[in-house]
Amino acid sequence: MARAVVVTEDGLVLEAHSVAAPGTVLGEMVFTTGMTGYQEAVTDPSYHGQILTFAAPMIGNYGAGPHSMESDRPWTPGVIMARAGNRAGTGGTTGWCDWLTGQGIVAVEGVDTRRLVRHLRDRGAMRGGISTELSAADLIDRVRAHPTLDGRDLTAEVAGPARTMGESGPRVVAIDCGMKRSIATGLVRAGARLDILPAGTTADEILARDPDGIFVSNGPGDPAAVTPVIETVRGLLGKRPIFGICLGHQMLSHALGMATERLPFGHRGANHPVRRIEDDRVEVTVQNHGFAVAASPLPDGVQITRRSLFDDSVEGIAVPEITASSVQYHPEASPGPHDARYLFATFIEALR
Repeated sequence: MARAVVVTEDGLVLEAHSVAAPGTVLGEMVFTTGMTGYQEAVTDPSYHGQILTFAAPMIGNYGAGPHSMESDRPWTPGVIMARAGNRAGTGGTTGWCDWLTGQGIVAVEGVDTRRLVRHLRDRGAMRGGISTELSAADLIDRVRAHPTLDGRDLTAEVAGPARTMGESGPRVVAIDCGMKRSIATGLVRAGARLDILPAGTTADEILARDPDGIFVSNGPGDPAAVTPVIETVRGLLGKRPIFGICLGHQMLSHALGMATERLPFGHRGANHPVRRIEDDRVEVTVQNHGFAVAASPLPDGVQITRRSLFDDSVEGIAVPEITASSVQYHPEASPGPHDARYLFATFIEALR
């Protein structure tokens, strides 16, 4: 295996071995604690612009295949692992490293991922890079010249074309900010007729379709910078029921006059406990975000409905008077625990 190097902008250098495509990639260095769902993570548009480190000790041990694609292509430019498997299995007939190679992804193993994850936990998410070509010093220079994700709206780069799904039930317009396939499938299975429209669609264009409800999806980038979607959601408040998840939760919050803030190292994985304030029940959830909704200021009429048990960050809000609500996590949980899948059904049933 070819030698490679992994660096962070503050000077950490880790040796690695290439297991996929050669090259140099730059991005925000983040990590996920998920033990499964590696192909789903790499093809999740929310990871656009981020180099993904897997904290689990071995990744790729059940293969890869088309049924685990969350979009038409991978979005993370680079993958970092302690050990990479490359055999076919229940996940598909292609080995993981072979799949990464075919997709042109720069991926490495043999990395001290425990050290890297602890570094990011202690110092926060930061820019980083992987290279099979450059020296560590040259790569660090490239990393430090690379733009951060702060202030960047990436939704137009990841949103798909307008499309429809489902044949009966309440009509829901989904604003696609980088929506995973399993989210659309989950809404349809809950009973929705789905019109999926890309980020940038105006409130008037959405209302012209006479939907019963509005769904705002997940996606990448800095939520405060996604002003087109914020303005669209603001124009829909009180006119139709609205439900948002992940970036959609943050978009709704901004539209209501709230703010978002950077988390030190984000929430990414399938083991995040969330407390439902209404009944003190705990849901174990799937999450993928680097920003969170700020608890203050809290506008009149807005209720905080859920809190993270890791750091007490805001995980859900509701505005009963205008039938708007959102959660920071992923109800579709593909893969992951199914504690929150009821949220799609609850939203669709309320539209009937």
